[in-house]
Amino acid sequence: MRSLLFVPGDSEKKLEKSLRCGADVLILDLEDSVAATNKEAARRSVLAFLQQAHGADERPLLFVRINGLETEFCEGDLDVMMAGAPDGIVLPKARGGKDVALLDARLSVREALHALPDGGTRILAIATESASAIFGLGTYAGASSRLAGLAWGAEDLAADTGALAVREDGGWTEPMRLVRSFCLFGAAAAATAAIDTVHADFRDQQSLKRESEAAARDGFSGKLAIHPDQVAVINEAFTPSSEAIAHAEQVTAAFAETGASGVTSLDGLMLDLPHLIAAERLLARAGRFRP
Repeated sequence: MRSLLFVPGDSEKKLEKSLRCGADVLILDLEDSVAATNKEAARRSVLAFLQQAHGADERPLLFVRINGLETEFCEGDLDVMMAGAPDGIVLPKARGGKDVALLDARLSVREALHALPDGGTRILAIATESASAIFGLGTYAGASSRLAGLAWGAEDLAADTGALAVREDGGWTEPMRLVRSFCLFGAAAAATAAIDTVHADFRDQQSLKRESEAAARDGFSGKLAIHPDQVAVINEAFTPSSEAIAHAEQVTAAFAETGASGVTSLDGLMLDLPHLIAAERLLARAGRFRP
């Protein structure tokens, strides 16, 4: 999952256009982009979209961002959405592994009701939207086999902490840099994908490019998007280059030549098992996006 595009669930026009934008994942939104008075209409629109999109020959993964577990809308969101067999559910305001486990149980019931494969609906948790959630980032390991990733967000967290800004001098403020890193570490500890947050200024393609490349460098697997124009930039940043692929292939070949040894060399540099693991991960990621 390189690019994950939010699409307002109450906009049939945007839903229809989203299928052709090139995103790996569409996040059909029932939460922040939909007013409380329009929640029911958004559910109907998203359900119809899911049912129609399942018949397409080629389509992105279809996730639905429901309303938070503690809201009055959550149960109704799940009741309606699971009838459309989404590929995954995006859980906002997640506080830790217990929330993922709770959502897992609720999904299992509805999968049985709709004759869907048990455990087939994935979960992407947005895991940093409150101060208390930061302390739960180490609790996702083992919470659910459904867990497909942890994403971080800044705006809700800023509102919770009282921060006056989340960026300075073109980059994140110190608290937000810390949270970004904790999300990356929490995802790695849970053996799941780390997803970088949105770049709010969708007109600034150069800043988006720099931010996406930095996230890919640091270990994030993909990035959230809020506008279709951001998708191509994000996809390029998270797709391994031909040079990186060639180097990774040389690393794996060098280890293959040494047999069972955990150490080898390439171009005069010593390599050990962490280098091999990194090369294998890069090649696995590249294999998903080669034509």
